[in-house]
Amino acid sequence: MISLAIGLAVLGAMAFQASQQVTPRAQNAVFDIRDFGAVGDGRTDDTAAIQKALDRAAEKGGEVFVPAGKWLVAGSLKIPVGVTLSGVAKSPQAIAPLIGTVIYGTRGRDSEDGPALFEMGHSSCVRGLTVFYPDQKPDDIRPYPWTFHLVGFDNTVENVTLINSYNGIKVGPEPNVRHRIRSVYGCVLRRGILVDACTDIGRIENIQFHCHWWSSPEIGGNWEKVHAFMIQNCEAFIFGRTDWEYVTNTFVYPVNIGYRFIQTPSGAMNGQLCGIGADEAQRCVVVEAIQPMGLLITNGQFVAFRGEDPIAIEIKKTANGSVRLVNCAFWGPSNQNVVSHGVGFLSLSDCYFSSGKPNHPGRPLIEADAGRLQIRGCSFATSEPSIHLKPGVLHAIIVDNNGFITIKNEIGDRAVIRDNEQAPK
Repeated sequence: MISLAIGLAVLGAMAFQASQQVTPRAQNAVFDIRDFGAVGDGRTDDTAAIQKALDRAAEKGGEVFVPAGKWLVAGSLKIPVGVTLSGVAKSPQAIAPLIGTVIYGTRGRDSEDGPALFEMGHSSCVRGLTVFYPDQKPDDIRPYPWTFHLVGFDNTVENVTLINSYNGIKVGPEPNVRHRIRSVYGCVLRRGILVDACTDIGRIENIQFHCHWWSSPEIGGNWEKVHAFMIQNCEAFIFGRTDWEYVTNTFVYPVNIGYRFIQTPSGAMNGQLCGIGADEAQRCVVVEAIQPMGLLITNGQFVAFRGEDPIAIEIKKTANGSVRLVNCAFWGPSNQNVVSHGVGFLSLSDCYFSSGKPNHPGRPLIEADAGRLQIRGCSFATSEPSIHLKPGVLHAIIVDNNGFITIKNEIGDRAVIRDNEQAPK
């Protein structure tokens, strides 16, 4: 009798557990947009349905799942605090066909000032999807608002493909901290990433912008037209006020300005950039303003040969902070590698300088007319004039360089010049 009672008790417990499993709670608070009326045929406006799912997830925090399909968003989506919007992609996607989770954005044609396609608040995340603007045409490229706008703290954009965004990702100008932007690939036409008003260490990692992503005729792309537009108009990475920004493994091809550092009402940038590159540029880097501690650029590849006067790095006279480049390579037929009008510090260490441009204009690869300059342990691989120290330079140290070294010194004993290999005569 005792064993029978125990057996019945066990069976009862198992039955109770089974009954509890019949109607399980939403697993990890994941909400499928189809349960809120989204269709995913690329023609029906799914904005309201997706927003309903996001608002539901916001009640306690959670994830909204967007399955594979083509989801038309004719409005703007607000990603609430603590909510993640997830597609199916685990990495950036192919340019054609458009598969996986694809968002069709149509709002805001001819205006850059409206709400972004994704307006992101505190601790929000968008990941695993492709964004395509079906009304954008390569032979008539028109302005659109930003695809992403991040404000507040700890927002994330990752594993996203941008097929033809006019403006990609904007952080600020509202106060913000600790953004994470990573594994974003695609074609950006006017601006790629803009950061401003960030006061605590944002991170930008593994980014590639390239005209390739809008080159397939299958999705209305055209390599030649998109390529030409980007050379004339694209600014890939723009930094206003941001403190201790970390930028790692980023690249753009082709481009008007690859990396631009500006002054905004919030201020300017300091940070470190490692493994960065700009190819087929008019300017790879333009420094208009930086904080006093400035920029640390390591392992950069800079190729400028487009436009009337291609220069890899230009430092404006408005820049009064420190710019330091280590182990960077300058190659391709540019007119000049580095031109500095900045009144702060410029250090070039263990870098490779060259041009080889046919009919080179004869200007030096490195030219400075202000501030303080150090050039140490660098290689000059081609025979253009190497270095010109103009009268406005306050002090210069040029030591331990090899290759085709020619130096025009107009500052006299304010320059320390020694142990450099002389160019063959």
